[in-house]
Amino acid sequence: MTFAGGTVLHRATGAPLIERAQLTGQAPLIVSTWPFGKPANEKALATLRGGGSGLDAIEQGIRVTESDPSNRSVGLAGIPNAAGIVQLDACIMSGPGHRGGSVGAVSGFRHPISIARGVMERTKHVMLVAEGAEAFAGKHGYDRGPKVSAKEKAAWKKWLKEEAAKEQAARAGSGLKRNHDTIALIALLPDGNVFGGCSTSGWGYKLPGRLGDSPILGSGLYVDNEVGAAGATGLGENVMRYCGSFLVVEFMRQGLHPQDACIETIKRIARLDPKGFDLAINFIALDKQGRFGAAGTGTGFEYAVTTEAFSKVVRSPGLTSQDVGPLGGNRR
Repeated sequence: MTFAGGTVLHRATGAPLIERAQLTGQAPLIVSTWPFGKPANEKALATLRGGGSGLDAIEQGIRVTESDPSNRSVGLAGIPNAAGIVQLDACIMSGPGHRGGSVGAVSGFRHPISIARGVMERTKHVMLVAEGAEAFAGKHGYDRGPKVSAKEKAAWKKWLKEEAAKEQAARAGSGLKRNHDTIALIALLPDGNVFGGCSTSGWGYKLPGRLGDSPILGSGLYVDNEVGAAGATGLGENVMRYCGSFLVVEFMRQGLHPQDACIETIKRIARLDPKGFDLAINFIALDKQGRFGAAGTGTGFEYAVTTEAFSKVVRSPGLTSQDVGPLGGNRR
């Protein structure tokens, strides 16, 4: 595979690691987290080709991932909370007008990304959560679904019986496992406008009501139409305490390449955090020049990039030799 006239440098996990100078693409440019973001990117591109707006592209792309019955970290097929209910979080941002919408801890609805857009476009608010978000979604006829899949309900019952003590110890701070649990999707359109969205079922077997970084503007996602956009995935608590995606965008504002901005963000967080680089966080980013990049604390974080010329999964540089963990992990 070749990007911007260059060659592949390294291929270890099936996805290539490419030179920073090759991390560029002509708009429309769509970037998302994890290999499961590739079909979402392609749906977003198809939406744009069909005359849809930037927000349409973000929403329709993320809905693909939310609808995937095999994905245990996004949508209603995701791992439930400790009470056996899947609670979904999402946000969406529009560069033009610097608008945003967000929902958290939503159960019984298939597409939180659509509800988040509804909050942005139908209300005076930015964020609705739990019963309030569900009442809003019900009033406006958003697609309903089961509060947990049969498969995950069975897994939850097993967890209650066999793993409650271990999970309780993990919540107390002993040995959290790394995972990834989010689709963040960002896009640069040919007219120079930038859009983004994020959706997740969050931490598997989390405490009911827990919110991570994904629905928080500036943490799991940030869009600035003067600069570009960034999104995050991984252990949300380690992103939201530092406004991670906002920080990536601010580094790009200072002139850093998107990949360098992701790297510098991780370095700053690691410098401040008592855990150092043991954070299990990853970022993607793109700027108004059509450059893109990503980075993670561990080795093996893969992300999807789609333009009119190509649609590929590539691998980001890792700042440590720690493994990024299994795809669709979402457990600790």
